[in-house]
This record gives sequence, C-alpha cells and structure tokens, in this order.
Amino acid sequence: MSTYAVGDIQGCLQPLKCLLKKVGFNPDTDMLWSVGDIVNRGPKSLKALRFFYDLRDNLVMVLGNHDLHLLALAAGARKPSRSDTLDEILQAPDRDKLLSWLMRQPLIHHEHGYTLVHAGIPPQWTLKNAIRYAREVEAVLRSPDCVAFLKAMYGNEPTQWSADLTGMPRLRVITNYLTRMRYCTAQGALDLESKGTSPVSGVLEEQAVSPWFDHPKSKTANERILFGHWASLQGHTDSPNAIALDTGCVWDGSMSLYELESGRWTQCACREGKCHDKPVTRQQ
Repeated sequence: MSTYAVGDIQGCLQPLKCLLKKVGFNPDTDMLWSVGDIVNRGPKSLKALRFFYDLRDNLVMVLGNHDLHLLALAAGARKPSRSDTLDEILQAPDRDKLLSWLMRQPLIHHEHGYTLVHAGIPPQWTLKNAIRYAREVEAVLRSPDCVAFLKAMYGNEPTQWSADLTGMPRLRVITNYLTRMRYCTAQGALDLESKGTSPVSGVLEEQAVSPWFDHPKSKTANERILFGHWASLQGHTDSPNAIALDTGCVWDGSMSLYELESGRWTQCACREGKCHDKPVTRQQ
C-alpha cells in the first residue's frame, strides 16, 4: 500500500490520470491525498470533481480556496468572476450529490506523521491549535449558518489571529490562514497581496514578511506539512518539513505527486493528450 499526495488539480484531470498510471496507483490498496483546489481555472472541473467523488473511499482531501468558492457560488452567496470555469458543475444533474460531498471535506488532515493543508499553518499556531480552529470552520460549513459564512468568507480582514475574535471575523481569518496564506509578518499577520517568490514591496506598512514555512518562530517547524496553493515555488521550500506540491499545472507547468512512504516525486505535464515529462525522483 502506498500513499500519494498531489498538488492543485484546478480542473486539469488528464495530468492526474497520467501520474497515477505512472506510479501504478491501485485504487483497491493505495491512497490519494489532495491539497484541494480540485476545480476552477482548468478545462475539466466537472470531470475532476466526479473523479474525486468516485475515488472517495481511497481519497483524503482538504478544501482549498477554489473549492470553497465553488460552494459559495452554488449557495448563491457569491457571483462568479470572469476567470471561473465552474458553470458546468453548477448546471450538472448530479451537482447536489457532488457538492454535498465536497462540503463535508475537512480543512486539515493529520495522519502518518504528515499534516495535509491547502495553504499552510500560521507560525503562532501549534498543530493542535490548527486542527481545533479548522474544526470550527468545518462545523459551520455543515450547519444552518453555512450560507451566512460563505457570504462573509471573502475579504482580507482581520489580517491577524487573536483568540478574542468571534463570529464571522474569526472564521474568516482561520479560513484565510489555511486556504490563502503565503507570507506573514513576524507577528503572524497575513500578507495576502504577495504571491510570487518575493514579497510585494511596501505591503503591510513595510513590515518585513517571510514565507509562513520559513518563519523563525514557527510552532510547527518540526511538523511535516504537505501544502499546495503556491505554484511559483515550483515545489522548492529549502525546508525538509515543508513539502510544496503545487507546481503550476494549470499555468502550463507540471503536476506533482509525492509518495509519503518513500519521499519519491513523480511529475507530469500533459498537453493535448501527450505527456511531456518523464518520472522524476528527488528528495525534498
């Protein structure tokens, strides 16, 4: 039995199928872990969602920001943006079944000495904290307050965690940390403007920011964390415990698969039905 973790899919189903074929994935014995963002931007969001639903007995996935955005659109809590490719899902005859399943997926998963999360864990939280706070958001997603939360989910404020936060501001900052974070300040405040490998100059009143996984005071520095969301890293963090899985497949990059048991990487870049990559092996 092997456990494989994959980066952001974003509707790019063919590269995922190619990867699973390359590693000889056996749905009867192997497990697939997904960092989320299985839909949007790419060409096959509905097929990707159906594929994951059919694989659900051998799948662990966490919700990404695009998955949450889909739920918000379906609930009427948000209008689509020009770049969305989600209409096919919203008009599908099996949408209710698919979205009901998607809504029950967690924001964080910990097993086998690994933690799976879409964006990351802020430096001021322990792993135990992160799991507990994620459960607050998961609980409201499965409650009568779900639509109210999905409406209030959007926005960059508050930028920093405080245990005194309550209501929707508390749920929003938890969600932003777990599904949108890349950089944060020394105090753990979010910089949601910077997306590349270097922070945007002048953000947060010129406070110094660093990648969340490179924070000198991180309380999860010794935890092995599998995450996606940050395609420009191209899988490189210079940290043995921060394993970046999003290598920008939807942006003409590759899709990456990481085997937990061996630390082996496999990549694939399928274009027009042809695979242009060979399996690669490297250590984090």
